[in-house]
Amino acid sequence: MKPTTLSLVVPAYNEENTLEPCIRRCVDVLVRPGVALEIIIVDDASTDRTADIAIKLADEISTVRVVRHPINQGKGAAVRTGFSRVTGDIIAIQDADLEYNPEDLLYLMEPICDGRADVVFGSRFISGRERRVLYFWHFIINKVLTTLSNMFTNLNISDMETCYKLCSRDVIEQIHIKENRFGIEPELVAKFAAMSLNGRKLRIYERGISYSGRTYEEGKKIGWKDGLRAIYVILKYGIKLNLIPGFKR
Repeated sequence: MKPTTLSLVVPAYNEENTLEPCIRRCVDVLVRPGVALEIIIVDDASTDRTADIAIKLADEISTVRVVRHPINQGKGAAVRTGFSRVTGDIIAIQDADLEYNPEDLLYLMEPICDGRADVVFGSRFISGRERRVLYFWHFIINKVLTTLSNMFTNLNISDMETCYKLCSRDVIEQIHIKENRFGIEPELVAKFAAMSLNGRKLRIYERGISYSGRTYEEGKKIGWKDGLRAIYVILKYGIKLNLIPGFKR
């Protein structure tokens, strides 16, 4: 890969048990020859020790910066704040709970660094790598939402809800995130698709990743209401961005 800087946005809300190991893991595996790392932790008004841990990490690690929200707004809002402060060549999101393995980011970066891709999705469903077995209905709902998203974007991705959506900085600078919660996932996919329809033919790739999901007892936050919101977001941006045939504005 050619020398590059990876900007990692880490939204965090009440992740006092996982934030520090997550950040240290990112630094350990991502700092490599030819790869510079920038980490922006966005504390979304946590009520536990998350903010204190983030500040301590920023004091100890020169590549870490911290932004704090005065009120809780959701993952999408935290990512929006982080994106407004990135300076790297490649932009990625890292959940603070370590469900996703930061080591996979090096693998996902390769098509962008090699000049073959503008966007790379990390799919939990095309991988030969390990994946923790958890909720059957989460799997089914993910498949339904991904299929619905593909129908309206004319993409054929296998994991629309994946956290790992990497893109070059010039791509993210053209996207303005509106969703405050987990609706950010279908929103990003819709806006990548819209860019392709409006003159910027994005080269989108998928690569398989590992996944170590959490149970609700372990702190998982997404719920059925977020699934309903995802359907609304898919329809909203499908119409608003002129992605759905027959629904031209």
